[in-house]
Amino acid sequence: MVIQSVTMNVFGRGVRLRTQIVLLQVVLVALTLGIAFGVFAYVGEQRLSGEYGQRALAIARTVAAEPTVRAEVARYSAATAVGPELSQELAGGQLERIAEQARVRTGALYVVVTDDAGIRLAHPEIARLGERVSTDPSAALGGSEVVIQELGTLGESVRAKVPVLQPDNERVVGEVSVGISTAAVHQQLLRDLRRAALFAATALAAGVVGSLLLARRWHGLTLGLEPAELAELVREQAAVLHGIGEGVVAVDNRWRTTVINDEARRLLGIGDIGGRPVDDIGLTPRVLAVFRAADGRPVPAAVGDRLVVLTARAVSRDGRPLGAVLSVRDRTDVESLTRQLDAVRSLSTVLRAQRHEFANRLHLLSGLLHGGRPEEASQYIDELLGSGPLGAALPGVDAIRDPYLQAFLAAKAAHARESNVGLRLGPNTWVDANLIAPVEVTTVLGNLLDNAIEAARDMRPMGRDEGLPAEAAGIREVEIELVQEGAILHIAVADSGPGVPPELMESVFAEGVSTKADGDVPGGRGVGLALSRQVARALGGDVVLSHPGGVETSLGGAEFIARLPGVLVEGEVVWAQSI
Repeated sequence: MVIQSVTMNVFGRGVRLRTQIVLLQVVLVALTLGIAFGVFAYVGEQRLSGEYGQRALAIARTVAAEPTVRAEVARYSAATAVGPELSQELAGGQLERIAEQARVRTGALYVVVTDDAGIRLAHPEIARLGERVSTDPSAALGGSEVVIQELGTLGESVRAKVPVLQPDNERVVGEVSVGISTAAVHQQLLRDLRRAALFAATALAAGVVGSLLLARRWHGLTLGLEPAELAELVREQAAVLHGIGEGVVAVDNRWRTTVINDEARRLLGIGDIGGRPVDDIGLTPRVLAVFRAADGRPVPAAVGDRLVVLTARAVSRDGRPLGAVLSVRDRTDVESLTRQLDAVRSLSTVLRAQRHEFANRLHLLSGLLHGGRPEEASQYIDELLGSGPLGAALPGVDAIRDPYLQAFLAAKAAHARESNVGLRLGPNTWVDANLIAPVEVTTVLGNLLDNAIEAARDMRPMGRDEGLPAEAAGIREVEIELVQEGAILHIAVADSGPGVPPELMESVFAEGVSTKADGDVPGGRGVGLALSRQVARALGGDVVLSHPGGVETSLGGAEFIARLPGVLVEGEVVWAQSI
C-alpha cells in the first residue's frame, strides 16, 4: 500500500490502472532484487573471506609442519643476538627459500616465519628480516591457530597464524603467518556480483514482461474500467440489486451462486450462501427445476407461506455461457387481491342473476294484478316465499349461513353449469357460522372445486345406469360437503372424474405434479393442490387425498378432504370490510 501510494503521488492520480499495475510490479521486483543483491553481496563477502582464511590456514599448517622449518625455527629461537649478520644469514637461509617457494606456488600475499619472540625469520621483503612482526603474535605463540583479517606492513589481508613446534617435543618455538590480500577477495567478489547482476537483470526483465502481461490480463478482466469506474459500478449494482422489489439469484457456468440480493433471501427463505452450488442452497424442488431449465418462462410456485413467480434465463456473452439468473416476484399480495376480487365478482354475478330473476317475477306479478287475477298473484307470492334464487341455483345452500360462502358456491355452480358439470351439496352440509378468513377458505375451496370440475368435465357423458357409480355411467358431477365443528370448517369434495393414478398418489400435492398436460396454462400446472395444502397447514389444518377414486366412491372419482381450523365465528361478521 505504501508503494502504491508513492506511485500515485509521483505519477499523479490521472495514471491509468494498467500503467499503475506495471509501475507497481516493476518497483516491487526492483526492490526485491535490490534487497536480494545486497544480501548476496554481504553473504558472498563473508563466504569468500572465510574460504580465503581457510586457504591461508592450510598453507600455514603445511609450512609449519615441514621438518626443516621446525628444526630451523628451533635453532634460531635459541639465538640471542640479532644484528646485520643474522639478517644476512636469514636472507640466504633455508627458511626464506621455503617460505618464498610456498608464497609463489600458492599466490599468497606473504608467508612469514618468526621465532618465539616474534622476530621475522622469513619475509618477502629481505630488509624486514630480523625485525619484530607488526601484528600481535601472542595467540599463535600460545599454541592456538588464528584466522583473522588485519592490516599489516604489506597491506590489509586475510591471514592465518599457526604455531611452529620443536621437532622433539610439543614446545612452541615460533609461528608461521600466511596472508592473502583482501584485494583478491574483492576481485573474486566482483566477479561473483557481475554474474549475480546478470541474473538480476534477467529477472527484472522477466518481471517487467510479467507485469505487462498481468496488466493486459487485468485490463481484459475489468473490461477496461478504471478503479473509480469499478467502484461506481459496484455501488450502482448494490443499489439496484438491493433496491428493486424482485429477488435476484445469479450463478456462474458451474452453477455456483454469485449474486443473491436481500429480496431473494426473504422470498426463497435462504441465507448468505454465495459461492455454494445451487443444489445446496435450500431451494425447493420446483424452484430448482425452473432455475435449471432457464427457459425464460414465468412459472408460479409456492415457497413457504408465499406465492411467487419465477423466471430463469441463461446468460451468455459473445457466444460464451456465463451462467443463469433467476428473478423472483412476490405474488402473494396480488393473489390475495385476486381472490378478494373473485369474491366480489361472485357476489356481483349472483346479485345480477337475482336482479334479473326478481325483475322477471315482478313483471309476472304485475301482469297478474293488472289482469284482475289477485288469487293467482297471491298463490304466486306464496310459491316465491318458499324458494329463493340461491336455492334454485344450488339446492340446499340454505344450510350454509355465511352469505359469502353462499355467493361463492352459487358462482361456482354457474361455472360448473358452463362446463356441463353438475355441482351439488352433500346431505351432511351444515355451517351455522360466519367466515373470518374468506380469502384462505376460498383459496382452498376454489382450488379443490376447480380441479374437481375440470376432472368431471373431461369425462365422456353416457346414459346413467342404475346401481353404477357416476364414473361408470359417464355422469359429470361434483359433490361438496361443508361441515362446521366449532370454529373448524371441514370440506369434502368428490367428483366423477377418472381419479388419481396410483403412481401420483404420493406426489399429488407436490408442486408441478398434475394429471393434466400443461397445455396453454402459463407456467404449467401442479400449483393448486400445493397451494391449498400450504394455506391449510398455515392455519393449522391440512388437505389430504381421502380416496384416489374407483367403484368404492359414490361418484367414482377422487375425493379430497380439507380441515381449516379457526376460520368460523359465531355471530355476524362483515367480511367485506377486510377486502
